[in-house]
Amino acid sequence: MCGRFVLSTPTAELVNHFGLDECADFGPRYNIPPGTDIAVIRQSPAGKRVLGLLRWGLVPHWAKDPGIGARLNNARGESVAGKPSFRDAFKRRRCLIPASGFYEWKAEGGIKQPYYISLKSGAAMALGGLWESWQAPDGNILRTACIITTGPNDIMAPIHDRMPVIVAPEDWQAWLDAPVDNVAGMLAPYPAAAMQAWPVSRRVSKSQDDDAGLIEPI
Repeated sequence: MCGRFVLSTPTAELVNHFGLDECADFGPRYNIPPGTDIAVIRQSPAGKRVLGLLRWGLVPHWAKDPGIGARLNNARGESVAGKPSFRDAFKRRRCLIPASGFYEWKAEGGIKQPYYISLKSGAAMALGGLWESWQAPDGNILRTACIITTGPNDIMAPIHDRMPVIVAPEDWQAWLDAPVDNVAGMLAPYPAAAMQAWPVSRRVSKSQDDDAGLIEPI
């Protein structure tokens, strides 16, 4: 699964890196938990690449209760095309979720040791995601998103048996607008040679802790 991640890249850099036409303004976050608003890149009906803030935890458009989002933070890549909660969004509402890196926990001697995983290049990565728009009975619109996961690469395998799908830069546009049959091959582990990981403070397990010290190696 993917339960916490980091986005510390300045918005101006995100605009250039992802070729954004519009970008919401927000500050750095070093411990982003589910249930909070996260940066999400979507393609607008006019074909613009737009970054906005959506709630992390997918609420399907047909849901009766938005509380379902608390259980839908991640979607498994192996079943995303067939699961009722995800299949419509996988066909029509894919998104990119920018991240400087993400955390995962490894069981070590009776404790869970967190690790920080990022690209060796230091660039922001694009996590493969889905988004939905849900209308409340009072007419208010709630827009939500989730992260798709896949099996581990060689960096992740010693830490955890899942990792987020990371979409390669050359596939960003196809992920946003190509027919669903064209993106199935993207639901694969990212090349391990391009990634790095190190253990970090167990403070990251406390969602209220949010500072740059969380990603420092111990």
